[in-house]
Amino acid sequence: MKILDIADIASGAGLPPSTLRYYEEIGLISSIGRHGLRRQYEPETLMKLSLIALGKAAGYSLQEIAGMFGKSGEPVLSRPDLHARADQLEQQIHELTVLKNAIRHVADCPAPSHMECPTFRRLIRLAGKRSPAKRKPPRRSGR
Repeated sequence: MKILDIADIASGAGLPPSTLRYYEEIGLISSIGRHGLRRQYEPETLMKLSLIALGKAAGYSLQEIAGMFGKSGEPVLSRPDLHARADQLEQQIHELTVLKNAIRHVADCPAPSHMECPTFRRLIRLAGKRSPAKRKPPRRSGR
């Protein structure tokens, strides 16, 4: 069995060793031993770190990600929860697309000032009505 030390894992995952030590401390990954003071890992740790990075990119907390691994370290993923997260991401993409288009409009608007632009004023009113406290929680999908 090939064994990788913490420097190899850090380099392969693009993470500082301190992050690996923290992930080990909270139980996301585990070393298989030490060579001197250097922690040693199985090569599969790189795949697990990729899954952790994917989970973080999808907006999961480290605690939520930790709950996605079974006792053997293999991913145990709830399909309904994944569908719900995909729905949340889809909503976020929609909101960000609207925001991007609004910013582009403001950047290109021929009005003498932004406050004279009717579209800009409408966007400001809409933004005020969409405060985070007023947003509806995403629907959970039963797919």
